[in-house]
Amino acid sequence: MNDAALSRPASADALNVAQLRGDFPVLGRQVRGKPLIYMDSAATALTPTPVLDAMQYYYTHCNANVHRAVHSMGEEATALYEKAREAVRGFINAASTREIVFTRGTTEAVNLVAQSYARPRLGPGDEVLVSQMEHHSNLVPWQLVCEQTGATLRVIPMTPEGELDLAQFEDRLGPRVKLMALVHVSNALGTINPVRQMIQRAHARDIPVLLDGAQGVPHGPVDVQALDCDFYAFSGHKLFGPTGIGTLFAKEALLEAMPPYHGGGEMIRTVTLEKSTWNELPYKFEAGTPNIAGAIGLGAAVEYVSRIGMDAIAAHEQHLLAEGTRRLQDVKGLRMIGTARHKASVLSFVVEGVHPHDLGTILDHDGIAIRTGHHCAMPVMAYFKVPATARASLSFYNTPEEIGHLAEAVERAKSVLS
Repeated sequence: MNDAALSRPASADALNVAQLRGDFPVLGRQVRGKPLIYMDSAATALTPTPVLDAMQYYYTHCNANVHRAVHSMGEEATALYEKAREAVRGFINAASTREIVFTRGTTEAVNLVAQSYARPRLGPGDEVLVSQMEHHSNLVPWQLVCEQTGATLRVIPMTPEGELDLAQFEDRLGPRVKLMALVHVSNALGTINPVRQMIQRAHARDIPVLLDGAQGVPHGPVDVQALDCDFYAFSGHKLFGPTGIGTLFAKEALLEAMPPYHGGGEMIRTVTLEKSTWNELPYKFEAGTPNIAGAIGLGAAVEYVSRIGMDAIAAHEQHLLAEGTRRLQDVKGLRMIGTARHKASVLSFVVEGVHPHDLGTILDHDGIAIRTGHHCAMPVMAYFKVPATARASLSFYNTPEEIGHLAEAVERAKSVLS
């Protein structure tokens, strides 16, 4: 897969956005008497009716536990749960469902790798390589495991445009690096990192790579075999699915060699008072009753966006990104934070003399929902010397007209607040 595929220009085959918006019931509501304009999809994407229907079907037709019953409802629930796993496998082109572990989300997936894969293999003098633009979820777990093992955390710096410094990256790929953990798409900047190239460079030195794909999978096609990453983590609620569910992809040989992360029911093969043996993959890493409805909802979300087409979604979002960049740059005193050449549909900015939290509050009175704060990326804020940014994160259900309303509302807010 070409990393630039997530940032390709708009195609001639436009989405029927008006029709697709009808799939999202919450878009019919009003906020403070104004039609909702939702621009906070990087935090949580909206949930379409097919996902809600799939979860409701589980609860109203086969509300039973999975893998443990011979009765009909249990078998039906298990079939839906494993159908969702296959849907996720196909969506990211994993080689086998044995490589698809359901987790609570990206955060748990990264922690699983940090504790089950990295911790037993790290020691004093070893290094874990991350980037300066990581979300806290792909930074704090590595800080913890380095404290636990005596390893050192090394950082790939970025440029003023919000791109990774690839020359510095090469310098940091030393013989002590035992793992690289890298964000695919920055949630705070929208930067699409050249992960395929970076994986190739790391693998040339036998360094395994984990990708934080929370912001990668919603914006374009992802093929883990083409990327050749060793681990890929993402969350359901960023991908138009429910909260509390996510996925860890990991190459089968790595999962086989890793000890369980959690202990309990389902992840065992045999248990005595003295010792237990483990279940086959991927169940070795899915202790306890899973989020069954969440997994079914995630499977429905994957099927939903696949029907739309990830290439078409990426093209539409790039059109929105270009329009939003153009309109916001016309606002006097507005500074874009993150101007990488390859970006997903994230518009992060500050306005001179206006605190982002105040800006977000004023926009909410116009029915516009954006995110303000450090976006769980405090090192990014420190690099750009700002306490926070305003972030409008767009999805395929947004329109150019909404972009216009955003720019006009920012202008009005600036005149009021400054």
